[in-house]
Amino acid sequence: MRLALKHQILLAPAVVLLLMSLLLGFLQYTYWDLSIKRQATRKLGSLFIALAEANLASQRMQALAIRFSRMEVVEVGRLEEMAELHRHLAGATDRILQLVTLSDQTRKTWIAAVDDLNPEQGFDSQRFVDALGRLRPELEKLSELIENERERLREIHSQDIDALVARTTFVSIIVLGFSILLGIFLSLALARRILRRIQSLSESAGRIARGDLEPPPAPVEIRDELDALALSINHMTEQLIRVVGTEKLLEGAEEERRRIAMDIHDQTLADLSSVLRGLQELESSSDGKRLGQLQEELQRTISSLREVMNNLHPQSLEILGLGPTLEAHVEKLQDKSDDLKYHCYIQPELQELKLPRLVSLTLYRVAVEALHNVVKHARASRCEISLEKQGNRLLLVVEDNGLGMPGRTDGQGRGLNNIRERARAIGARVDWKPSRFSSGTRFELLLPLSAAGPNT
Repeated sequence: MRLALKHQILLAPAVVLLLMSLLLGFLQYTYWDLSIKRQATRKLGSLFIALAEANLASQRMQALAIRFSRMEVVEVGRLEEMAELHRHLAGATDRILQLVTLSDQTRKTWIAAVDDLNPEQGFDSQRFVDALGRLRPELEKLSELIENERERLREIHSQDIDALVARTTFVSIIVLGFSILLGIFLSLALARRILRRIQSLSESAGRIARGDLEPPPAPVEIRDELDALALSINHMTEQLIRVVGTEKLLEGAEEERRRIAMDIHDQTLADLSSVLRGLQELESSSDGKRLGQLQEELQRTISSLREVMNNLHPQSLEILGLGPTLEAHVEKLQDKSDDLKYHCYIQPELQELKLPRLVSLTLYRVAVEALHNVVKHARASRCEISLEKQGNRLLLVVEDNGLGMPGRTDGQGRGLNNIRERARAIGARVDWKPSRFSSGTRFELLLPLSAAGPNT
């Protein structure tokens, strides 16, 4: 399964970021374990300080208790000192009992001894000596255990720091090096693959632009954006081939019409004109009435041939331009019909617009075909044709007030299909809409002047 193009671009940095995240997680776990050991060390340090304070207080209280036992009268200042030492001892004992877990018996012994040393319960030097005799051995034993544990943790902590630095340094170097190499490899591999496909599409587009209309291979399955682009270029090229083929076919047909019209003009009309002059010369020596009839028939034949030539290839289109030729054609249609009124509007600015010969001829053919449809199918009494420039577009409109053409704008009719194909060959768009009259059809051809060619 091929990844989408954006996922291929993001794959290399995503892999590197994932490895970096794993490395950070490893470092976090390592330092978390070390922090737990540091907390244990700090706890032992606090316990050691509390034991030292309890030892000092108990030693001082023991010395005072021995002195009190030898004195007949106890000084008030010494009693206050004893009370202060008891407060320090009680506070240190509370901290010790919070920091260390002792057996219930030992815990009771500690609490009872500290209570017996409270001067507020009365002064009894023997009670003080007995309580200190029970408390001090426990303090010394616990102090020895704590000191040994501190030494052990100090050595372990030093070893852990060295091992941690060595391990994290090694792992970091390995992960960073692997991440960089993997990121470079993925970036180069994916970039080379993407650039190769883009270059292939670029070469195909260049060939098409140079006129080599060979479509690139269409992908069997759309897996990413480049496959969609390749399929679009393939479809565009196929449509361009059809358009170019249609244009060449229409251009060849128009060239053939032009050649036939020139042949008729140069040969047939010349021969008929020669016959007409000969008949005119014989008019004085022969039957004048019969000759007059022959002259009229020849004149009609010549007019018919001129009309055929004009339909095959209107010479006025090259001489006068698209606008006057359309106006002349509308005038001919008006002369042939009194029931259908024509109104023609050609924008004056179009006189300065130079269209390519094929574009002008195609627009003329489309307009003629649209007018023919009005005459033949619409049963209209009014027909309007207009040609004007709107911004960078050329708009041709043929509108009538007839019956309309329901169901015929889908290209099924031969005439409508011819109009569509002619318009498509020059890059124009056609559409049939309801007329602005109460009934009828509005035909529109919209030609972007950028598609008309460089002469515009």
